[in-house]
Amino acid sequence: ALAAAGADPWRPLVGGWSPGRLGLAGPTPDLFPLPEGERGLTGAERAAAREGRRLVAALGDLYYDGTGLACVAGIDAEEAVHRLEAVHRAAAPPEDEDPDGRPNPYGGLYPYDEGELGLTVGVTTVPGGCVVTQPWGFAPQMPGVLARLSAGTVCYGLYANPKSGDQGSIVRDGTVEGSDLHPGGAPDPDATSEEVLASYLYRHNAVAYSCALVGLRPADARAVTGPPDLWVELPQRDHWNL
Repeated sequence: ALAAAGADPWRPLVGGWSPGRLGLAGPTPDLFPLPEGERGLTGAERAAAREGRRLVAALGDLYYDGTGLACVAGIDAEEAVHRLEAVHRAAAPPEDEDPDGRPNPYGGLYPYDEGELGLTVGVTTVPGGCVVTQPWGFAPQMPGVLARLSAGTVCYGLYANPKSGDQGSIVRDGTVEGSDLHPGGAPDPDATSEEVLASYLYRHNAVAYSCALVGLRPADARAVTGPPDLWVELPQRDHWNL
């Protein structure tokens, strides 16, 4: 409607992106014809757009309210367990069912019956790194957990707070680079070009955004919703401090 009224869709706005150029990365790249002399997407941006479509489709329409995640670049599940000094927790057989007769993705754990299981997390290796999940709580996003996981690398923490919405944080090599972030939300006015593109590709999809920001490429939602590769118990310590 704005374009029909005379607005210029190729006028750069946030991060150097114009609505027209962002549209080239979306599902309708021909919405605004590319003017002569206007640059299109770079090879890296086209690759990011392809991966964005793949990742969103792979994760599907998952329910993750109340879930805590840590998406960690460059390490597998076993290394994550080692860094966290966590203890493997025995899981029930795969055919175990929840109280409603459905397959139990929590490996026989019933968090709402047995208590919060506040220090139990699932860990899964995915292409590009690993995911630490707690489908019923915020444990993976606690600062001490993220700091240990991020040694020599970077991780993105997410807590889907049922009361206040998705909350994100970035920790690199033990240092917090960002907190109280809004993964899947609109970009900040001073966002970089890469941040604007990611915000567009993963709008309203906080889990996909969290994975993509550190280069994780899961094939499905199992690393988030379960069953994970491993269930482990975090040690009793102050995980709220770095």
